[in-house]
Amino acid sequence: MRYPIELTTPMSKELNEVGFESLVTPDDVDNAMKQEEGTMFVVVNSVCGCAAGYARPGAIDAVENSEKKPDRLYTVFAGVDLDATEKARDYMMPYPPSSPSMALFKDGKLVHFIERHHIERANADMISGHLQKVFDHFC
Repeated sequence: MRYPIELTTPMSKELNEVGFESLVTPDDVDNAMKQEEGTMFVVVNSVCGCAAGYARPGAIDAVENSEKKPDRLYTVFAGVDLDATEKARDYMMPYPPSSPSMALFKDGKLVHFIERHHIERANADMISGHLQKVFDHFC
């Protein structure tokens, strides 16, 4: 099921406005993943309340306030860009599909993953603080 674009556009813009590039096709995902050198942070966006209240604000705050930042920022939108999301999840294996979720890749390898159940048990400040430590370690 696809969510109406009128509903999700403002949710996408929250991340786009701070530098996240939306990946909307499987080819977009593959092309992003081909850039293996450096770090890449991918947010699997969602319409749920934990995405709105915790995931997006936490990711935005971490990117804006971290001393060390990922080289590239991407997002796919679960329930909107279905094929792109499925392709991104292929790269996030062995973790099961999870929306929202966040993945950090370094030199083409998945080095850190935050699943929905971790997001649901946190708040935006906790997620931001955690991500800042992850960025400091890997970026």
